[in-house]
Amino acid sequence: MNLIVGATGLLGSEICRLLAAEDKPVRALVRPTSDQIKVAQLESLNIEIARGDLKDRPSLDAACQGMTAVISTASSTLSRQEGDSIHTVDLEGQLNLVDAAKAANISRFVLISFPPVDAEFPLQAAKRRVEEHLKSSGLTYSILQPTFFMEVWLSPALGFDAANAKAQIYGSGENKISWISYKDVAKFAVASLDNPEASNAVIELGGPEALSPLEVVRAFEELQGRKFDVQHVPEEALKEQSEGASDPLQQSFAGLMLYYSQGDIIDMRKTLQNFPVRLTSIADYARASS
Repeated sequence: MNLIVGATGLLGSEICRLLAAEDKPVRALVRPTSDQIKVAQLESLNIEIARGDLKDRPSLDAACQGMTAVISTASSTLSRQEGDSIHTVDLEGQLNLVDAAKAANISRFVLISFPPVDAEFPLQAAKRRVEEHLKSSGLTYSILQPTFFMEVWLSPALGFDAANAKAQIYGSGENKISWISYKDVAKFAVASLDNPEASNAVIELGGPEALSPLEVVRAFEELQGRKFDVQHVPEEALKEQSEGASDPLQQSFAGLMLYYSQGDIIDMRKTLQNFPVRLTSIADYARASS
């Protein structure tokens, strides 16, 4: 049975759906305070529910009992509740989960992270420390490092409002990014459970093509037949925001925006030879969201 941590989140719920569709047994770790509608959706897929919290080690030990694999997508960045922080969830909570999995003799641990960034910020420090702890744990691991989720970074929440033809661009918008769909990341996570190429591997993930944010805007403009109102957040402003922020989450968001401004191109050719996933393109996403 597979334990999914972060099961009510965007990526975690998709992983649960894919596993259920393949009739693979799933246990979802959900918090007592989780959205009950999302929990009910998991239950409708015949997914077993375990109540617990990354901040509560005994609940992790209980959730790991009888499991053969763990997939962790959990993070405090998008869904925060009282007591949640990068330190308590993304660092200590994930370290607790690795230790609980090891104590339960789990055979596979799949961790969702992101590629190394040429900047220092709390979320990256937490991710890198957890990755190293997992590597040294003795567990068979797969560390997946996807770039920017198109459904998150090309959404109104972060200033990309396709419905109203408005786009906020971080930096010059000229550096290329290998945007990826969270649904494709879910496919890689599920495939990593039994693909030998994923054993004790760190795999960077990107989409089928690298496009700059301005090229993404042009793709949407061509599809919609109208010009977008484009506003830039200068890279210097992002650096000032990062240096001036006192909250670790604000520092981390500024760091991720700087990462976006610098771009990141992932060559997926070798990975796709080992994982036959049909990657979602920006054009696919633009059509679906327009």
